[in-house]
Amino acid sequence: MSEHDQLARARDSYEAFAAGDRDAIEALFAGDFTFSSPADPLLDRAGYFERCWPNHHNIAGFAIVRLIEDGDEVVVTYEARRADGTSFRNTEVLTFDGDGRIRRAEVYFGWDLPDDAAEA
Repeated sequence: MSEHDQLARARDSYEAFAAGDRDAIEALFAGDFTFSSPADPLLDRAGYFERCWPNHHNIAGFAIVRLIEDGDEVVVTYEARRADGTSFRNTEVLTFDGDGRIRRAEVYFGWDLPDDAAEA
């Protein structure tokens, strides 16, 4: 898979999450997808959809700040705007499998941003 494809798929995953498009997310994730964050270490695919997916209702949009491809990984820093108008910044490492699907997502929590900081 080319760098451009992985970067595009990474972007697509954030757009799909904000839009609540589960079909698009399902197509982007590998069957053995895992998700880890400080609050939810090593969730499998089913665990992600149970614990994390419902949060898409709270996200109004993402602004990508950093998108770096390194081999089968893409590092993404984003500023997200919540539905209530507040915003935050996180960094994630997405690992892709040989078929171009996201196999693993590692989330590193950032911080809340001042009300006027993010234009996601």
